[in-house]
Amino acid sequence: MLQVQFYTKNNCSLCDDAYALLMMLKRYYDFELVELDIYTNDEWLEEYQLLIPAVRMNDTFLTCEEMDLETLEHAIKNNV
Repeated sequence: MLQVQFYTKNNCSLCDDAYALLMMLKRYYDFELVELDIYTNDEWLEEYQLLIPAVRMNDTFLTCEEMDLETLEHAIKNNV
C-alpha cells in the first residue's frame, strides 16, 4: 500500500487545506496517510519549515506551492 507522508504543523491553514484535499482523495485511492509534525523532529523543522505543507510518496515530493487537487491526484495515481 502506498504511504503518503504529510509534513505539517499545528495552526497552519495551508496544512488544513492540504489535509482536506488528501482526505477527499483517500475516498478514491488506497493509501496510508502518515501525518508528521515538523516540530517533533529537528531535521524536519530545518528541512521543511518554509515548505509545509509538504507531501512525500516514494520518490515524489510536493511542497506547499504544488499542493492542489490536480497535482496531488496525479502524484498519487503515479505512485499507487
